[in-house]
This record gives sequence, structure tokens and C-alpha cells, in this order.
Amino acid sequence: MKLLEAKEDLEDFIEKDTMALIYFGSKGCGVCTALKPKMEEMLESFPKIAKAQVDVEKSLELSAAYNIFTIPAILMYVEGKEVLREARYISVREIKDKLERYYNMLF
Repeated sequence: MKLLEAKEDLEDFIEKDTMALIYFGSKGCGVCTALKPKMEEMLESFPKIAKAQVDVEKSLELSAAYNIFTIPAILMYVEGKEVLREARYISVREIKDKLERYYNMLF
């Protein structure tokens, strides 16, 4: 996953790809560090989804701009519009099911 630290970079990332997924977390968050490898493994099934991560400890501006109040958080954008927002208690299986619906429609 590409690491994004500036608001402009995140906005560009969302706009340039048909599907963009952003993972908000931090190294100090136990749930985040346990979930991230599972998410990365699951996302291998979706090669056309652009993937990025934001370390909320280093990028407080991004967290505030995107209303991230708890981590981990996952935001999914399709053609620049937010279509999915999950936070805290995240089921990888549920995320995969939701991603498949959009992915199969678009690709």
C-alpha cells in the first residue's frame, strides 16, 4: 500500500483511479497491526483497486479532513465518491463481499 501523508496527495489518489481504497491506522494500534496484513492479503484478489494507507499519528490533518475518529478505518471510493466506510470492528470477509460487488460491476 502506498503511504500518503498530504491532503493533496490523498485527493489526487482518490480522483485518479476508478476504485481507491484507503486504510487509516497507526503502528501503535494493536488492532491496526493485526488487521493490515489480512487486508493486504485479501486485496491481492483485486489488482485494479488502487490501495493506500495513512498513518494517523503522522497525518493528523488527513484524519481530521476525512472525519476519522477511530482506527482502524477503511474508506472506499468509486469514481471519486465515497461508497464504503468501516471503522474499529472490521470483518475482512464483509469488506471483501462489498468490494466484489463494485469490482464486478466496474471491471
